[in-house]
Amino acid sequence: MTVGRKQRRERLLAAAQKAVAEHGADVRLKDVAQVAGLTSGAILYHFPDIQTLLVEANRAGMERFYDQRLKAISGSITPDRKLVVTIASGLPRDSEDEAVRLLCELGGAAGRYPRYAAMLTSLYDRQVAMYQVLLEDGAASGVFTLAQPSQTVARNIVALEDAYGYRMVARHSTIDHAAATQLILDYARLATGHLLDQPDPVGLDHTVPDAGVPA
Repeated sequence: MTVGRKQRRERLLAAAQKAVAEHGADVRLKDVAQVAGLTSGAILYHFPDIQTLLVEANRAGMERFYDQRLKAISGSITPDRKLVVTIASGLPRDSEDEAVRLLCELGGAAGRYPRYAAMLTSLYDRQVAMYQVLLEDGAASGVFTLAQPSQTVARNIVALEDAYGYRMVARHSTIDHAAATQLILDYARLATGHLLDQPDPVGLDHTVPDAGVPA
């Protein structure tokens, strides 16, 4: 793919994120075209349909909540720090986090669009598996004493991330990143038998590689 074509695709992905934030998951091709300043035909040159475009626009968010989190804990930090950092980086930056807003919109439309359902199910399952590895490694090393099977704890942590992430983008007045992190850690402490100190905010990176706009 040439540099010019790659840049045009990235521009369209950014426009799709903005259009979904404005119109919801039932956004039309012409809505994205208007944001991008292009014709619908120009968009169809790069993507066969609007659903494919939205799935591609969501990939940066999926990388952020799986691949980048794995990379962040790949060093020689302790199991408890790995768990804390992973939890803190699984939440929106704030209520304007476009990557998470897109996830929420697609989740709401998953019952109507099987492709969205499959994509979000895959992301959920991968995150659960990621947490299972962290929990089992911590238990094997004697750092954690799991109160429930690792899969149960992992599923609950991911579900809490999803729930509090939604509350944040819905602009709940008392739930910001710090509060949501603390609430999830409260559960994780009970589930692991470990104190799990809060992370240093300076050490966390909530940015996402995107298509040219903040996510």
